Amino acid sequence: MDTSLAPTRSNLMKLKDELSFSRLGYDLLDQKRSILVSELLTLVDQAVDYQNRVEKSLMDAEKTLQDAIMNMGRLRVANLAGAVNIDSSISLSERRVMGVSLPKVDTSFSGEGPYFSPEGTSMLSELALNRYRKALELMGKMAELKVSIMRLSSEVKKTIRKVNALEKLVIPDKEETVRYLTSRIEEQERESFILLKVVKDRMQRQEEFEKKEDRI
Repeated sequence: MDTSLAPTRSNLMKLKDELSFSRLGYDLLDQKRSILVSELLTLVDQAVDYQNRVEKSLMDAEKTLQDAIMNMGRLRVANLAGAVNIDSSISLSERRVMGVSLPKVDTSFSGEGPYFSPEGTSMLSELALNRYRKALELMGKMAELKVSIMRLSSEVKKTIRKVNALEKLVIPDKEETVRYLTSRIEEQERESFILLKVVKDRMQRQEEFEKKEDRI
Protein backbone atom coordinates (compact mmCIF):
# COMPACT_ATOMS: atom_id res chain seq x y z
CA MET A 1 0.00 0.00 0.00
CA ASP A 2 1.27 3.43 -0.97
CA THR A 3 0.60 5.79 1.94
CA SER A 4 2.62 8.61 0.39
CA LEU A 5 -0.25 9.68 -1.88
CA ALA A 6 -2.18 12.71 -0.74
CA PRO A 7 -5.80 11.76 0.05
CA THR A 8 -7.43 13.79 -2.73
CA ARG A 9 -10.22 13.01 -5.16
CA SER A 10 -7.89 13.47 -8.16
CA ASN A 11 -5.34 10.98 -6.77
CA LEU A 12 -8.14 8.52 -6.00
CA MET A 13 -9.54 8.76 -9.53
CA LYS A 14 -6.06 8.34 -11.01
CA LEU A 15 -5.40 5.29 -8.84
CA LYS A 16 -8.73 3.74 -9.79
CA ASP A 17 -7.85 4.18 -13.47
CA GLU A 18 -4.50 2.47 -12.86
CA LEU A 19 -6.27 -0.35 -11.04
CA SER A 20 -8.70 -0.83 -13.94
CA PHE A 21 -5.79 -0.87 -16.38
CA SER A 22 -3.97 -3.44 -14.24
CA ARG A 23 -7.04 -5.67 -14.14
CA LEU A 24 -7.44 -5.39 -17.91
CA GLY A 25 -3.76 -6.26 -18.33
CA TYR A 26 -4.22 -9.26 -16.06
CA ASP A 27 -7.20 -10.52 -18.08
CA LEU A 28 -5.31 -10.15 -21.38
CA LEU A 29 -2.18 -11.82 -20.04
CA ASP A 30 -4.23 -14.63 -18.53
CA GLN A 31 -5.86 -15.24 -21.92
CA LYS A 32 -2.43 -15.14 -23.57
CA ARG A 33 -1.13 -17.67 -21.05
CA SER A 34 -4.02 -20.03 -21.77
CA ILE A 35 -3.53 -19.80 -25.54
CA LEU A 36 0.24 -20.29 -25.29
CA VAL A 37 -0.12 -23.28 -22.97
CA SER A 38 -2.69 -24.85 -25.29
CA GLU A 39 -0.40 -24.33 -28.30
CA LEU A 40 2.57 -25.64 -26.34
CA LEU A 41 0.78 -28.84 -25.34
CA THR A 42 -0.30 -29.39 -28.94
CA LEU A 43 3.28 -29.01 -30.17
CA VAL A 44 4.58 -31.33 -27.45
CA ASP A 45 2.13 -34.03 -28.58
CA GLN A 46 3.25 -33.51 -32.17
CA ALA A 47 6.92 -33.62 -31.16
CA VAL A 48 6.43 -36.95 -29.39
CA ASP A 49 4.73 -38.32 -32.50
CA TYR A 50 7.45 -37.01 -34.82
CA GLN A 51 10.18 -38.32 -32.54
CA ASN A 52 8.73 -41.80 -32.88
CA ARG A 53 8.33 -41.37 -36.64
CA VAL A 54 11.93 -40.16 -37.05
CA GLU A 55 13.30 -43.07 -35.05
CA LYS A 56 11.21 -45.58 -37.00
CA SER A 57 12.11 -43.98 -40.32
CA LEU A 58 15.84 -44.10 -39.55
CA MET A 59 15.57 -47.71 -38.40
CA ASP A 60 13.69 -48.68 -41.58
CA ALA A 61 16.21 -46.87 -43.77
CA GLU A 62 19.14 -48.48 -41.96
CA LYS A 63 17.58 -51.93 -42.22
CA THR A 64 16.87 -51.46 -45.94
CA LEU A 65 20.45 -50.32 -46.53
CA GLN A 66 21.80 -53.36 -44.70
CA ASP A 67 19.52 -55.61 -46.76
CA ALA A 68 20.84 -53.99 -49.95
CA ILE A 69 24.42 -54.60 -48.80
CA MET A 70 23.63 -58.20 -48.03
CA ASN A 71 22.00 -58.57 -51.46
CA MET A 72 24.58 -56.79 -53.65
CA GLY A 73 27.68 -56.49 -51.50
CA ARG A 74 29.18 -53.46 -49.76
CA LEU A 75 31.44 -52.47 -52.70
CA ARG A 76 28.55 -52.47 -55.19
CA VAL A 77 26.38 -50.37 -52.89
CA ALA A 78 29.26 -47.95 -52.34
CA ASN A 79 29.71 -47.57 -56.10
CA LEU A 80 25.98 -46.93 -56.53
CA ALA A 81 26.08 -44.30 -53.80
CA GLY A 82 28.67 -42.36 -55.79
CA ALA A 83 26.23 -42.11 -58.69
CA VAL A 84 23.52 -40.47 -56.58
CA ASN A 85 23.27 -36.74 -57.22
CA ILE A 86 20.69 -35.13 -54.97
CA ASP A 87 20.67 -31.50 -53.85
CA SER A 88 18.80 -30.69 -50.68
CA SER A 89 17.62 -27.31 -49.48
CA ILE A 90 15.93 -26.02 -46.35
CA SER A 91 13.62 -23.02 -46.49
CA LEU A 92 12.78 -21.17 -43.30
CA SER A 93 9.72 -19.06 -42.67
CA GLU A 94 7.79 -18.15 -39.57
CA ARG A 95 4.38 -17.92 -38.02
CA ARG A 96 3.31 -15.97 -34.98
CA VAL A 97 1.31 -17.12 -32.00
CA MET A 98 0.38 -14.33 -29.55
CA GLY A 99 3.41 -12.33 -30.63
CA VAL A 100 5.83 -15.26 -30.44
CA SER A 101 7.75 -16.00 -33.65
CA LEU A 102 7.76 -19.73 -34.42
CA PRO A 103 9.82 -21.24 -37.25
CA LYS A 104 8.52 -23.23 -40.19
CA VAL A 105 11.00 -25.62 -41.81
CA ASP A 106 10.49 -27.04 -45.28
CA THR A 107 12.99 -29.56 -46.60
CA SER A 108 13.09 -30.17 -50.34
CA PHE A 109 15.21 -32.25 -52.69
CA SER A 110 16.09 -31.74 -56.32
CA GLY A 111 17.05 -34.49 -58.69
CA GLU A 112 14.84 -37.43 -59.51
CA GLY A 113 15.90 -41.02 -60.06
CA PRO A 114 16.75 -43.41 -61.43
CA TYR A 115 20.32 -42.60 -60.52
CA PHE A 116 21.74 -45.86 -61.83
CA SER A 117 20.89 -48.66 -64.20
CA PRO A 118 18.52 -51.29 -62.79
CA GLU A 119 20.65 -54.00 -64.36
CA GLY A 120 22.53 -55.88 -61.70
CA THR A 121 21.08 -53.75 -58.91
CA SER A 122 18.43 -54.40 -56.33
CA MET A 123 15.35 -52.29 -55.72
CA LEU A 124 16.49 -52.21 -52.10
CA SER A 125 19.09 -49.58 -52.98
CA GLU A 126 16.43 -47.23 -54.38
CA LEU A 127 14.14 -47.99 -51.44
CA ALA A 128 16.90 -47.21 -48.95
CA LEU A 129 17.56 -43.90 -50.70
CA ASN A 130 13.90 -42.91 -50.55
CA ARG A 131 13.63 -43.87 -46.89
CA TYR A 132 16.67 -41.79 -45.90
CA ARG A 133 15.23 -38.85 -47.80
CA LYS A 134 11.93 -39.26 -45.95
CA ALA A 135 13.81 -39.44 -42.65
CA LEU A 136 15.54 -36.12 -43.43
CA GLU A 137 12.17 -34.47 -44.12
CA LEU A 138 10.85 -35.72 -40.78
CA MET A 139 13.98 -34.49 -38.99
CA GLY A 140 13.43 -31.01 -40.43
CA LYS A 141 9.90 -30.99 -39.03
CA MET A 142 11.21 -32.33 -35.74
CA ALA A 143 13.69 -29.44 -35.52
CA GLU A 144 10.85 -26.99 -36.23
CA LEU A 145 8.80 -28.43 -33.38
CA LYS A 146 11.67 -28.46 -30.87
CA VAL A 147 12.61 -24.81 -31.52
CA SER A 148 8.94 -23.81 -31.33
CA ILE A 149 8.54 -25.63 -28.02
CA MET A 150 11.61 -23.89 -26.56
CA ARG A 151 10.37 -20.44 -27.62
CA LEU A 152 6.84 -21.05 -26.39
CA SER A 153 8.10 -22.43 -23.07
CA SER A 154 10.20 -19.31 -22.55
CA GLU A 155 7.26 -17.03 -23.36
CA VAL A 156 4.90 -19.02 -21.11
CA LYS A 157 7.32 -18.60 -18.19
CA LYS A 158 7.54 -14.83 -18.79
CA THR A 159 3.77 -14.52 -19.07
CA ILE A 160 3.19 -16.54 -15.90
CA ARG A 161 5.60 -14.29 -13.98
CA LYS A 162 3.73 -11.20 -15.20
CA VAL A 163 0.33 -12.70 -14.37
CA ASN A 164 1.48 -13.68 -10.88
CA ALA A 165 2.99 -10.24 -10.28
CA LEU A 166 -0.28 -8.54 -11.23
CA GLU A 167 -2.46 -11.01 -9.36
CA LYS A 168 -0.47 -11.23 -6.13
CA LEU A 169 1.36 -7.90 -5.89
CA VAL A 170 0.26 -5.05 -8.15
CA ILE A 171 -3.54 -5.41 -8.05
CA PRO A 172 -3.82 -6.17 -4.28
CA ASP A 173 -1.48 -3.25 -3.50
CA LYS A 174 -3.54 -0.83 -5.60
CA GLU A 175 -6.81 -2.14 -4.14
CA GLU A 176 -5.51 -1.59 -0.63
CA THR A 177 -4.30 1.89 -1.53
CA VAL A 178 -7.72 2.72 -3.01
CA ARG A 179 -9.40 1.62 0.23
CA TYR A 180 -6.91 3.66 2.24
CA LEU A 181 -7.46 6.83 0.19
CA THR A 182 -11.23 6.34 0.19
CA SER A 183 -11.21 5.99 3.98
CA ARG A 184 -9.03 9.09 4.43
CA ILE A 185 -11.16 11.18 2.05
CA GLU A 186 -14.38 10.11 3.77
CA GLU A 187 -12.83 10.93 7.12
CA GLN A 188 -11.80 14.37 5.89
CA GLU A 189 -15.28 14.98 4.50
CA ARG A 190 -16.86 14.02 7.84
CA GLU A 191 -14.49 16.35 9.66
CA SER A 192 -15.30 19.15 7.19
CA PHE A 193 -19.01 18.51 7.59
CA ILE A 194 -18.78 18.63 11.37
CA LEU A 195 -16.68 21.79 11.20
CA LEU A 196 -19.16 23.46 8.86
CA LYS A 197 -22.02 22.43 11.13
CA VAL A 198 -20.26 23.93 14.15
CA VAL A 199 -19.60 27.15 12.27
CA LYS A 200 -23.19 27.30 11.06
CA ASP A 201 -24.54 26.77 14.58
CA ARG A 202 -22.33 29.53 15.91
CA MET A 203 -23.45 31.89 13.16
CA GLN A 204 -27.10 31.11 13.92
CA ARG A 205 -26.60 31.73 17.62
CA GLN A 206 -24.80 34.97 16.83
CA GLU A 207 -27.69 36.09 14.61
CA GLU A 208 -30.22 35.23 17.30
CA PHE A 209 -28.19 37.13 19.90
CA GLU A 210 -27.96 40.17 17.63
CA LYS A 211 -31.73 40.09 17.05
CA LYS A 212 -32.35 40.07 20.81
CA GLU A 213 -29.99 42.97 21.26
CA ASP A 214 -31.82 44.93 18.60
CA ARG A 215 -35.20 44.37 20.33
CA ILE A 216 -33.78 45.60 23.63
